[in-house]
Amino acid sequence: MVEALKNIVGLQHVLHDGAEKARFSHIWATDIPLTAKGVIFPQTTEHVSEVLKLFNSHGEEVVIHGGLTNLVGGTQATSNQWVLSLEKMNSIEEIDESARTTTVQSGVVLEQLIEAAAQKNLFLPLNFGAKGSAQIGGVISTNAGGMRVFKYGMTRTFVLGLEVVLPTGTIISSLKKIIKDNSGYDLKQLFIGAEGTLGVITKACLRLYEQPTSRYAALVGVQSFQEVISLLRLMDKSCSGNLSSFELMWNATYCVATSAATAQKPPLPQTYPYYVFIESLGNDLTGDYALFEDGLTRAAEKEIVLDAVIAQSKREVEKLWSIREDTHILRQSFVATQHFDISLPIGVMDHEVASIVADLEAFPFVTRVLPFGHIADGNIHLIVGKKDTTQENSKKINAVIYRNLKKHLGSVSAEHGIGLDKKDYLYTSKTSQEIALMRTLKQTLDPKNILNPNLIF
Repeated sequence: MVEALKNIVGLQHVLHDGAEKARFSHIWATDIPLTAKGVIFPQTTEHVSEVLKLFNSHGEEVVIHGGLTNLVGGTQATSNQWVLSLEKMNSIEEIDESARTTTVQSGVVLEQLIEAAAQKNLFLPLNFGAKGSAQIGGVISTNAGGMRVFKYGMTRTFVLGLEVVLPTGTIISSLKKIIKDNSGYDLKQLFIGAEGTLGVITKACLRLYEQPTSRYAALVGVQSFQEVISLLRLMDKSCSGNLSSFELMWNATYCVATSAATAQKPPLPQTYPYYVFIESLGNDLTGDYALFEDGLTRAAEKEIVLDAVIAQSKREVEKLWSIREDTHILRQSFVATQHFDISLPIGVMDHEVASIVADLEAFPFVTRVLPFGHIADGNIHLIVGKKDTTQENSKKINAVIYRNLKKHLGSVSAEHGIGLDKKDYLYTSKTSQEIALMRTLKQTLDPKNILNPNLIF
């Protein structure tokens, strides 16, 4: 098998016989050696096709690796599985300025693509903390979200076309640059958010936008959750379509994020129940700021906003926004942590989060619960600090957080996917009929169950 793989991708592009242990399965666990039969580094779609044909014919299981920033165990491998890393397929093949599209290989790092587009005065709105490591193939395979979903939508919004290799080795290539295409089934949607279980994305054509020339941000203190919602509606209307992010931190989270143990000084006192990070993107420097400031002024006059700090320069905006983006600060405050990424209707969110926090902090093994998230699109993250990592206590925490998702038609995973870690709780977000149909798709496209075989189900 090793010789066959070397014949496909080249001698230096296969690690095995212990050499694979220099690799790892997650960007946060670089000190833990990779467990796998070996690692293969294809450089072309044809390489991926030949590798998967070989694996399929011999029933060999394979786990796909991108930037290794997945948060639900999606890149974990076992000793009887191979790893297929797409990091060497990292070419930005084209940025078409007239069509405002880009065609890229799946191993391109998101931040590099954002910067390349900016050099052409074009804009890819995807924005999340892992953008400096996450690769496009993984971003699409997990339908990544982030902090601008409210205005621009999830990753699938930007995907115009894909090139995908099925588990059998068949290449499905449709790298269209067109926005409107109703010629039958939209097959690319099968692979967006499928977590690499139905096919390996090797190339993508993404939609780009005009580069904004104005970016303003503010951090505001708010007294009640209802006033947070009122502020969202007021700012959305005031900014005339420019409101791009509206992020919420509960008091406990803000206090940890701006504590003396961090490099962050609190821009606002640590006394308000809620803190909202607001961003506006537009193309009229003077007019956009006037709209932004006017919205905040009216919110203050209505006593929706108790206190505010506005950032105007690029440096000020980035410094302010780093408080929200750097979740590592929140994790390092505890001996151990559990991370959650749920969706709830905004109308029930305040009560549910308060109930969850109270019940979790009543456990003697829980240190603290830190809620924050993308409030405008109903997505709440929770970091649960705890004293141990026992499976029994982890399940108790899960039971509290997931208990009402089905009742409220919420989601166990707003943007991180299911992976290995959440598959026992898929039932909270999908009906038995939906899960059966998902299984049918998996069995149809991957009858030998070789591709990311243990994810989701």
